[in-house]
Amino acid sequence: MKILLTGKNGQLGWELARALAPLGELIAFDRSSLDLAVPDQIVSAVRSVRPDVLVNAAAYTAVDQAETERDAAQAINAVAVAVLAEEAKRARALFVHYSTDYVFDGTKDTAYLEEDLPNPLNAYGRSKLAGEQAIRSIDGHHLILRTSWVYAARGKNFLLTIRRLLRERQELRVVSDQIGAPTSAEALAHASAELLRRHTPAALGDARGVYHITAAGYTSWHGFAIEIAQLEKQSLARAARILPISSSEYPTAAHRPKNSRLSNEKFLRRFGIRLPSWEQCLEACYAQLSARQRQLKAGVWNNR
Repeated sequence: MKILLTGKNGQLGWELARALAPLGELIAFDRSSLDLAVPDQIVSAVRSVRPDVLVNAAAYTAVDQAETERDAAQAINAVAVAVLAEEAKRARALFVHYSTDYVFDGTKDTAYLEEDLPNPLNAYGRSKLAGEQAIRSIDGHHLILRTSWVYAARGKNFLLTIRRLLRERQELRVVSDQIGAPTSAEALAHASAELLRRHTPAALGDARGVYHITAAGYTSWHGFAIEIAQLEKQSLARAARILPISSSEYPTAAHRPKNSRLSNEKFLRRFGIRLPSWEQCLEACYAQLSARQRQLKAGVWNNR
């Protein structure tokens, strides 16, 4: 199986590169070798590789910045995605694409199903929804995997920000009225690889559509921060207070949904794969962080 991966240096792409490599021939691109803002580069890359599976882990993810850079978000999250989907269809390849809970407005009281009507609150969510709509319109063999609150042991994310702030401040104020499932890039990558390990690209193509895939359970951003602090307490000189606040007390350029819970039942029923709980994912990510720190101290860390 020949796999083309975009965004190999992003937090999800980096984990996918490691998880997908044992499955066959992996050709992975980063922004320097494939600029998704240039459609001709996309066409050239896909036609030269002729993959069996095209996995798109690249995205414009600066949620607040997208409010003032809407064209840039649209170019990467919608226009480029349409070109990738067209080229995947031309190559008769399975197109695996990652989307977001931010396609919903968060007003539902229960977990969102794949069939629920999207209504994004911000420019980032609208650009990701436009990418989804383009894929479905082109209608090649595709899987759109919606996930939520992605973090990793590298990059810029909530986990690494809270870890830093716990060392810099005596008090943190964290939003408590937005809920969702923190999902580690590592767990998401392993589940994606397991999906391709269990099922052929042709079989997955027959299952085309939208699926939700997040860690099990849910919490608030405040609850997530509390759990991070618990894992950090052994290495902290002092414990910082973590105070719950409302979204209105922490205004941001982009509005965010209050309820980001996604139901994973469709994915579980169809493919028999379930991610661990968000707490287990966080503990596994901490194990990776600890290993990285040991390697850094030993001078052998290879940041591929």
